[in-house]
Amino acid sequence: MPGFPRPRRMPMHALRPALLAACLALSLSSHAADTTSLPTQPPLTTLTENSGGAMPAEQKRVHFDHAELHIAVDPSEQSIDASATLTFTARESTNVLLLDLDRNLPISAIEVDGKPLAAKDWSNPEGRLRIQLPRTLASGDKVSATVNYAGRPHVAKKAPWDGGFVWSHTADGQPWVGSAVEGEGCDLFWPCIDHPQGKPDLVDLYVTVPKPLVAPGNGVLIGVSDEGDKRTYHWRAKHPTTYAISINVGPFKELQGEYHSRYGNTIPLQYWYIEGEDAQAKALFAEFSRMLDFNETYIGPYPFGDEKMGVVETPYLGMEHQTINAYGNHYAKDGSGFDWLLQHEFAHEWFGNQMTNADWDDMWLHEAFATYWQPFYSWSLNGDMGYYAWLGRLRMTLRDRHPLVSGKNETEAQVYDEVNGPGQDIYNKGALMLHSLRALIGDRAFFDSIRLLVYGRPDPKPGNFEPHYASSRDFVDIVSKVTGRDLGWFFNVYLYQAALPKLDIQRQGDTLNLRWETPSNLPFPMPVELQVGDTLQTIPMDHGSGSITVPTGALVVVDPHSKLLRDEPQITEFQQWMKEQRAKKKGNQD
Repeated sequence: MPGFPRPRRMPMHALRPALLAACLALSLSSHAADTTSLPTQPPLTTLTENSGGAMPAEQKRVHFDHAELHIAVDPSEQSIDASATLTFTARESTNVLLLDLDRNLPISAIEVDGKPLAAKDWSNPEGRLRIQLPRTLASGDKVSATVNYAGRPHVAKKAPWDGGFVWSHTADGQPWVGSAVEGEGCDLFWPCIDHPQGKPDLVDLYVTVPKPLVAPGNGVLIGVSDEGDKRTYHWRAKHPTTYAISINVGPFKELQGEYHSRYGNTIPLQYWYIEGEDAQAKALFAEFSRMLDFNETYIGPYPFGDEKMGVVETPYLGMEHQTINAYGNHYAKDGSGFDWLLQHEFAHEWFGNQMTNADWDDMWLHEAFATYWQPFYSWSLNGDMGYYAWLGRLRMTLRDRHPLVSGKNETEAQVYDEVNGPGQDIYNKGALMLHSLRALIGDRAFFDSIRLLVYGRPDPKPGNFEPHYASSRDFVDIVSKVTGRDLGWFFNVYLYQAALPKLDIQRQGDTLNLRWETPSNLPFPMPVELQVGDTLQTIPMDHGSGSITVPTGALVVVDPHSKLLRDEPQITEFQQWMKEQRAKKKGNQD
């Protein structure tokens, strides 16, 4: 979301009043879940509640080839009845499969290569399912495990901040169900490898629902079968991000269309929405092609053009589910001329689903780019005013408490933690860093670097690339390669330090002295532009400092085109003042 990041684990006071006014309402009051009949939930284990971290050695030993998921959804009981057949190829010798599945979904039986497994050969005490294989696999061997399970999946208290299923209903009382599990992970409803690098090559998802409900899903619709009073939808998706596999059930209407890409292929467009807002749905659907054209122009081919660009209306705000993005913004307007939520989540098809973070510690690669894409897209519609208005709102939100990247394996919760982690800075600070990077290296190098990051090659065309993983270090290396310059100093300060660089400005007579102050006195030769009277000048700052002669009485404007992400006292003062105002208001309420 453009400067208004996807609201995960985000306290409402984190959104400044200026942001709230600019965004009108942010539509955070999504359709209420059916809490009146909410069943009592057993607690999640610590292991299930967390996603990512260091991948266990047993999971590294296998490659995830295929997941065949059969999930029957019963909205009346808020339950699922499921089986998952998972196929792996051994990377090295192993005699065990180690998966993740919420222990609150009881397992009734497990088969390995079609043969039942004795109960003593598997266990799932804390949500880490350990399956002892009947034979030791050698490198290159394949194995298939079928897990039968059922129960009530964890219910999200406030999706997508808190992950799980949302059991809701439409205005006329029909079931409306959605899943959003980024924070806690795929193991909330299917046995998986709950780590960014746990993506299967292929997923076949069969969702069975009561008639006449519809079940939109990831990828391509292979078929629909009738079974009495139920209907099963079969979806197939390639290389889906683990948390991007989703369940959607409701009395949806559908809009369909096609986008004829500049790359020569034709992309299906599909939007499933709840009846009653047909005009708004058609207006939102009309934005699909425009967003596709913009992203293909500046990034490259839509990564899933042989599947679809899909969106489904959900009873919660939103999530970047691969080829079936969740949308719950209620068609809110904010004056920008486009739906900011749809644009942010759609950007994740490139920054998140095509290029996936190698570790949660690299999550800024998803969120910073998707957030920067918001002001950038606004520029395409509204010019410089739209661009800088977005950036200005983002700047007011920075916290600068922790580095964007810690340099070690992290869980999702650690990264999104507002107190002990970077939290929303991975969105807003990361986006502003990209703005400064673009100004430093120029548009050609900037967009060439993005293309290499996203596709792993400079010449992407439909059919010549596949989704892949990337790390923070990968992007640093890419930028240095594309520019032919060692720009490690730039990322060392912005990615790996919490505090922003500060520009010390001193005037002595006709001389203006500039000096960068950085954490631990790190090198930071960031050029500084000055407007001196009618003249624009650039100070190289080769060793972190520089000076210029300024005529007496000349007006000097530092960084007149707002290229620099730096410590600015007036913003710190404003943030402190806002903190005091909130404290006073809370005191008056108490």
